[in-house]
Formats: sequence, C-alpha cells, structure tokens
Amino acid sequence: MDCLIIGAGPAGLTAAVYLARFRRSVTVIDGGSSRASWIPVSHNLVGFPHGLSGEALLARLREQAAQYGAVIEPGEVTGLTPVEAGGFAVALGGRRLHAERVLLATGGLDVEPELPGVRDAVRRGLVRYCPICDAYEVIGKAVALIAFGRCRIKEALLLRAYTADLTVLTLGQTLNMPDEERRALHEAGISVLDTPVERLAVEGDRIVAWHMQGGAQHSFDSIYSALGTRIRSGLATALGAAADADGALIVDAHQETGVPGLFAAGDVVRGLSQISVATGQAAIAATHMNRSLPFPKPP
Repeated sequence: MDCLIIGAGPAGLTAAVYLARFRRSVTVIDGGSSRASWIPVSHNLVGFPHGLSGEALLARLREQAAQYGAVIEPGEVTGLTPVEAGGFAVALGGRRLHAERVLLATGGLDVEPELPGVRDAVRRGLVRYCPICDAYEVIGKAVALIAFGRCRIKEALLLRAYTADLTVLTLGQTLNMPDEERRALHEAGISVLDTPVERLAVEGDRIVAWHMQGGAQHSFDSIYSALGTRIRSGLATALGAAADADGALIVDAHQETGVPGLFAAGDVVRGLSQISVATGQAAIAATHMNRSLPFPKPP
C-alpha cells in the first residue's frame, strides 16, 4: 500500500480522508482505544455549537474516510522495520505488510486515578482530564484537581480562572512541589488536601462526597485529574525517533520524525493536546506524505 496509518482517532482518520482523496491506497489500523471515544460532549469543536460526543465525531470521520476508499481494520501493529528498497515492513498480528509511508497516530492514555467507578464517572463527565477543553463548563462550581508526584501547577492555576472553589487532592500521595509553587497555590486561594480517599459517592450529575480516611467528606461538582499521559510512541522510538521526557515524539515542520518516511500526528506528538491541533497536524502530514511519493497516474 502507499500509506499505513496506525491509530483511528481524529488524527489518523483525518489523514485517511486526505490520503484517500489524494487517490492513495491507505489502510488505517484501529486499536480501538482512542482517547476521543471517552469524551461525553465536546463544546470547543469549531462548527458544532451544541457540542458533539467523541464517539459521534469518530463515527463521522470513519464514514468519511471509508467513503473515499480508505480501509479501516481492527488490529495492533507490533513492529515496524525499514526496508532497504524503501518503505516499511509492518508486523500486524500474524501478517506482514508493506507500506511506502507510515503515519503514527497512536496518541496516549490518561493515567487514571485509582478510584472505584472512575471510568463510569469519566463517561458521565464528572471526572475530566482536559481543562483546556472543558473548564468553561465548570465556571463557578466546586472543583477538585487530583495531582501528586510531579504536580502540574499550571493546570491548577488555569482552573482557578474559572472557579473560586478549587481543591487539590493528593489521595494521600506525595506532592513534589517547590515551596514557591506551594505559595503560588496558597496566594491563589487553592487548598491542598493530603488525606487518602476511601471511596467516592455519586448522586445524579454530581460527585456528592469523597469519603476520606478519618471520616471527613468533601463534595464537588467536577473532578479533574492531572496525573499525566502515557504516550504510545514505542513503535517510533524503537527505530530511533526522538522523543521528549514524556515520550512525545519530536517532528519537523512536515510532521516527519527523524526516521525517513515515518510521520506522526496527534497526541503522540509533542505539543498542545487538542482535537483541532491533531487534525491540523494530520492534514500537514498527509499532504507531505503524498508529495513524497510518485504521483498517481490520472484515471
């Protein structure tokens, strides 16, 4: 095939639309775990003033890519090997494929807090991961931010712009934070609660109580988690592609990694983790992938 896309999230499917419309033979390998599928409703997608769920967005993108001839199939790519004559040998289950160009759009997985019922709470929009995406929806509400280890203080300060009632929860873990950052939280009116959590309770559309060890209860309208993301960049770094300290791939202006012919777009790439950014990167990558190959013969 001309192009193989690994990952069927917004980046991978957008690239598939572009490449299929460039009249390229393109296959998308869908691992079935796009972060976008967890979005209950996104209100910052341009052109959807009433919001759109992640599943609905992915369904539309799959339909659009298939409409132009892109092949989308479930599976997991377990290895890429550059071929001396050009392109890559691709290990897919028990099969071995060949692709002239490969786009890695595998994204990442949010590190989930170890709490009972957290996945259901995410689906219901009670536990969130992206204040850039949806902090607007919690204006003036009681909000908590789960953070321990290397705390991302900027996320706390970003949320503080939307609510005066903000608490950092460490779940009893160590919060590695310099004194000046702790002072910044204090000066912003953000409290830090270090007590371990025994369980949470949900009523309707609200997290009504976090039951702490010792008996205290705290109620919140929404919870954000800032425990980081596991970037799925191993296929590229195994070939020598450069990545930052978090594992996000470093690419050039055309979204190409340091491995010739291997491109990357979306959350697997260093930068702002947003659907609009992912689709823009995918358009850039697909356009350059097309230009880097001999143009198809006219019909």
